[in-house]
Amino acid sequence: MADLSKVSCFLLIACLVAASSPAARAAITCSQISSSMGPCIGYLRGSGPLSSACCSGVKSLNTAARTTADRQAACRCLQSAAGSIQGIDFNLAAGLPGKCGVSVPYKISPTTDCKSVK
Repeated sequence: MADLSKVSCFLLIACLVAASSPAARAAITCSQISSSMGPCIGYLRGSGPLSSACCSGVKSLNTAARTTADRQAACRCLQSAAGSIQGIDFNLAAGLPGKCGVSVPYKISPTTDCKSVK
């Protein structure tokens, strides 16, 4: 629970910083991403099963990220969140959308160039 609080705090700060950028026109927010992806943390650390709540969050984010600005914002927020949570298995993160039956136009990875996401 403490890790989730740290992630939420970090994401809030990241969202405030992102809000001052031109990409702030995106409708999707880091707080949405934090809420949606919270149930996935155990799975992404390899310490829990893939839950229906996690997949529900992945699907709702995919639906919410309709524009290029939304997808780029989601990419940046996911990278920020992943960098702040210790123990994330990035292979599990990259495969998460597919496991939940969702296709995203970029690899979920700390090395993805979010500016190139369309």
